[in-house]
Amino acid sequence: MKAWCVSLWPPILMLILCSVHTNSLKRCLISVDMRFIEKSFQGIKRALQAKDTFQNVTVLSILESPKNIKPADVCCVTKHLLTFYRDRVFQDHQESSPQIVRKISSIANSFLYMQKTLHQCQEQRWCHCSQEATNATRTVHDNYDQLDVHSAALKSLGELDIFLAWIDKNHQETSAA
Repeated sequence: MKAWCVSLWPPILMLILCSVHTNSLKRCLISVDMRFIEKSFQGIKRALQAKDTFQNVTVLSILESPKNIKPADVCCVTKHLLTFYRDRVFQDHQESSPQIVRKISSIANSFLYMQKTLHQCQEQRWCHCSQEATNATRTVHDNYDQLDVHSAALKSLGELDIFLAWIDKNHQETSAA
């Protein structure tokens, strides 16, 4: 009888380990209305991009190729890019149009909500940061730093559609329930 019980431990232990590993790879879903954010951005995109004098430069180049970021790093990269937009882009951008300021403020508030969601994922240990993820976000900061502050903020705001599409692809899930 003891031998039979002992022989059950390895499969049970494997099941537990697989369950923990699966939960650690679970994607953090962001339940925010992306269409609302995209609509806010579309309302100001043309005005922002018309002011962009660096048409051949891309701050968010890391997001343009799906192979640049591993699925396990998506949460970390998203969290860091939301922080990048909050602490640098939205802070550095100088805007005189009240309409554009309102739309940017609305987008910034949505980003704060997304950050809160990702912070909860990180607390539950679903959001790991590998060296590759850190390097990817460092690349964005380096690209930003190569431009003067005003141009970098404007360029990054004009590239919001790239970031929003990336968030939509990696963090949204249609409800099957």
